[in-house]
Amino acid sequence: MSSLFEKKLKNVKVPLTIKRFFNGSVHPDKMSEKQIEQYQLTSIKEIVKKAYEKSELYRQKLDGVNVHPRDIKQLSDLTKLPFLTKEELRGNPYILLTCDKKDIALVQVSTGTSGGEEIYMMYTWNDYYLHDLAPRYPDLFEVDPGDVCLNALPYEMSAAGLAFHKTFMEGCEATVIPAGKGGAYSAPKKTVKLLRDLRPNVVITTPSWAMLLAEEAESQNFELSELQLKKLWITGEGCSPAFRERLEKRWGATANFFYGSLECGVLGIECDDHDGYHVTQAHALIEIVDPESGEVLDEGEIGEIVVTSMLRYDTPIIRFRTGDIGYVDSEQCSCGVTLPKFHLRGRVSDQIRYNGTTLSPFYLEEFLMREPDIGDWFEFVVKKDEDNESIKVRCELADDVEASAYLADSLASKLEYSSGIPFTFEFVDKLERPQGKTVRVVNE
Repeated sequence: MSSLFEKKLKNVKVPLTIKRFFNGSVHPDKMSEKQIEQYQLTSIKEIVKKAYEKSELYRQKLDGVNVHPRDIKQLSDLTKLPFLTKEELRGNPYILLTCDKKDIALVQVSTGTSGGEEIYMMYTWNDYYLHDLAPRYPDLFEVDPGDVCLNALPYEMSAAGLAFHKTFMEGCEATVIPAGKGGAYSAPKKTVKLLRDLRPNVVITTPSWAMLLAEEAESQNFELSELQLKKLWITGEGCSPAFRERLEKRWGATANFFYGSLECGVLGIECDDHDGYHVTQAHALIEIVDPESGEVLDEGEIGEIVVTSMLRYDTPIIRFRTGDIGYVDSEQCSCGVTLPKFHLRGRVSDQIRYNGTTLSPFYLEEFLMREPDIGDWFEFVVKKDEDNESIKVRCELADDVEASAYLADSLASKLEYSSGIPFTFEFVDKLERPQGKTVRVVNE
């Protein structure tokens, strides 16, 4: 643990039991199951107690189900508590506060991609330093002093850019290049100029922006593989393994996912095995529930991801319904990290209905991106909330591939043979490049 963080930690107000887990003697990615359970139970008890005493929202929610903080005696008791939803947070900036407004150090705002009013997340210094800097996961997130990190994530309003900036600079004591993404001064052309001039060895951005930067680099005759990146970190959007492989080929580097959200912070970090996200259990407790009934599902069953933050005392996040779909797998990973894994299957709102079932766009993207004739930019065009007779793909073609009815029929046949799903194709010269989060599912 960095000496800088140790100095900050001395001023953080949390139970002594929690501080002991941050003293550097135990890394969260190597904690035993018993240690994790003790840590999480201690944290949850303290957070629920403070939420009940200081937050009108949580007091009403707990009283509504006749539960008191003293009823939380083991981790399984968490299921007695009601869910927290995005709808409760929209347009209610201070609803989670368990402290005075004067204690707020930072306000961040949702991207708005899921619709509805904005969600505002508040941080006190206490929560901010805990949540973003500690505990660290050195076996999973290998960023060290001396590394030069190009941060191509949005800084304005959203949580991503600033959170990683602080983690790189203060938590890991690395060098940061705040390139940003999609802002007034962060055009792809300028970002590629930064890459050429400053030669970072770590890059973090979204999958779609990484592809956009790769296109720009190609137009400038700059080989991204010359950077010899230690790691390409991708976050903010999901993508299929096949799309990730295209990125790795373009950048000449291993690309690992980092999964989190504005409301919950870091939730999962991918190791080089690329077989799911390791749950950052020192930051979050994850449940998988049935999206309709809210019933907690068994390991391996696919459902909605529900999160309780372990490190937010002044703005508690307790049983938050993320709207993301996935499942948990506790089988030991070959990388040596003892943390369980979960597998992401997209957002509830982005699932595609076909023949009475719902399909993840990542599942369909995997088949699509395995076809070399198809370019890197595409979208699925479907009827929302209706069973689709086929899935329409609007896409660009790879360089030097000409559009034709024969090619459309050939690709449709190949994809139906691979997936069992009928496709139709619409070829376009160029799709609009995203400045924000890329949209893969278009409802028409």
